[in-house]
Amino acid sequence: MFKKLMMVLMAAGLAVGLYGCNTFAGAGKDIQQGGEAVEDAARDVQRSY
Repeated sequence: MFKKLMMVLMAAGLAVGLYGCNTFAGAGKDIQQGGEAVEDAARDVQRSY
């Protein structure tokens, strides 16, 4: 019984960890795209002067 419970807890921990990695990767991509948009806007402002 104890072994089975430990296996379930370990599997749940692994699933949560993998889900968290995907979440952080997605957040990193969103932040990168936001930074690129700011760079593009800055270039547009520089070109207008």
